[in-house]
Amino acid sequence: MKYANWNVPERGAEIPRALLAAGCTPLLAAILRLRGLSEPGAALAFLRGGAETLTNPLELTGMVDAVQRLTRAVATGEHVAVYGDYDVDGITAACLLTDYLRSRGLNCELYIPDRIREGYGLNNAAIDFLAEKGVTLIVTVDCGVTNLEETAYAAQRGVDMIVTDHHECREALPEAEAVVDPKQPDSNGVGTALAGVGVAFKLVCAMDGDASRMLARYGDLVAVGTVADVMPLLGENRFITRCGLRKIAAGDCRPGFLALAEEAGVRDKPFTASTVGFSLAPRINAAGRLGEPGLAVRLLEETDPRRARALAAELCEKNRERQALETEIWREAVERLHGERPDAPIVLAAENWHPGVIGIVASRMTDAYSVPAVMICLDGESGKGSCRSTGSFNLFEALSACSDCLEGFGGHAMAAGVTVHRARVDELRERLRDYYLSHPDRTLPALEADLLVDSPELLTMACVESLDELEPCGNGNPRPLLYMEGMSLDSVQPIGGGKHLRLKLSKFGQTYDGVFFSQTAPALGARAGQRCDIVFVPQINEFHGRRSVQLVITDLRRSKEG
Repeated sequence: MKYANWNVPERGAEIPRALLAAGCTPLLAAILRLRGLSEPGAALAFLRGGAETLTNPLELTGMVDAVQRLTRAVATGEHVAVYGDYDVDGITAACLLTDYLRSRGLNCELYIPDRIREGYGLNNAAIDFLAEKGVTLIVTVDCGVTNLEETAYAAQRGVDMIVTDHHECREALPEAEAVVDPKQPDSNGVGTALAGVGVAFKLVCAMDGDASRMLARYGDLVAVGTVADVMPLLGENRFITRCGLRKIAAGDCRPGFLALAEEAGVRDKPFTASTVGFSLAPRINAAGRLGEPGLAVRLLEETDPRRARALAAELCEKNRERQALETEIWREAVERLHGERPDAPIVLAAENWHPGVIGIVASRMTDAYSVPAVMICLDGESGKGSCRSTGSFNLFEALSACSDCLEGFGGHAMAAGVTVHRARVDELRERLRDYYLSHPDRTLPALEADLLVDSPELLTMACVESLDELEPCGNGNPRPLLYMEGMSLDSVQPIGGGKHLRLKLSKFGQTYDGVFFSQTAPALGARAGQRCDIVFVPQINEFHGRRSVQLVITDLRRSKEG
């Protein structure tokens, strides 16, 4: 088993007849009921919700002030800069807003900080650089809400600031011309699920006045940034992302996205949120992780398909380099645990770790050990760290409680960044351990199955195909996880050079093909001839023109009776 805790239903599906009458398959109807959508009207509104889901951008706190200041900049022809972040959300947000402001006639710089030399957020050296170029207004996207000192410094340089962000705020806000962050203390609750690119999109909608036109123009950027930043795919995020993914699938998008999809080998496959999360986002992120965010910016700004293909090839090479670095850091981190399973947050620091890759390794550590992880790259007297949490443990609150031993921090409940003096790394480890152990109400990650499959009628081709109506699936709207118990495990076959498994399972007099990724036969915990329980995602597999139901297994355990 991959998961120690399974939360699985004990009873079979309840299928609302009203949803069957409305045209839903039994499987889709059962899933919709589990998500509180038993009435046809509510279910159809969720499945097919359109422009009515979009909130009024002017309702976001600070938006009116931001629009007024930018409108003045357009009227007077100011030299403006858009200051972003080096991840997918920040890069798509910066490209979106820069393109719009340039279309309004502004001389607009696009500035993405170097992750390795400058780190996250605003810095005074960048402000100096932009001020010396004649910039009089900086608009941040996906960053800035915690940069109080840097905003004050910009004012000293005669540079105004508009902050647009979506990260958690501290008690005080930057003294900027406007702060547009749905999480600021005096927010009215509008837009709290938006990504940084979503907030930037709302800004251009507020300036332009035509959300439909802006969605047609920028939907691909908003969709990719929203999915990559793991924002909830509900409400307006769901509608915007669905529109953007359809634009990319139809080829009606930036040439860079098409070139990257082709280079990643997914151009001719169904284009879903998972395609973005597993194929496009890691490659765009690779540029920022390795200190070359400009490569990703150039890809998204490129209008010539031939040049876009060359840039996409470069990005994929950067991603392969990132993967090699990640593997080496992971190996070293695991060795330093000496085979022990930690009972408190993992805090590790080293001189030679790449600062752009440690966040991915921190995520892998939390997945492997079910505790938060802090990976710190030491450089001189200080270290910059990437932090990831797990279960219900609020990492941002934990770091806030330890803030007196940090030089700086910021982020979310589940992910954050820290700067810590070399001499205080051990103290940070102990402080986080004490905080973690003093909060026993935290929950560990568990495998949560949605539905017990108690009939073969729930796994027909039509039923499995109907789950596509739930797309885009992701945070807040996951692809349903189904549960089957007491299955016969008929065969186990290694595939992919031994990295994955192909299984044959049977129940209800039916035989099912299964695939278990990143699992080996020795680690399976069960063998052919035994009974097993599985949690899985059903999908349609197409091979040599033949279509069949395939079970993509999330976890497997031996049945009590087998």
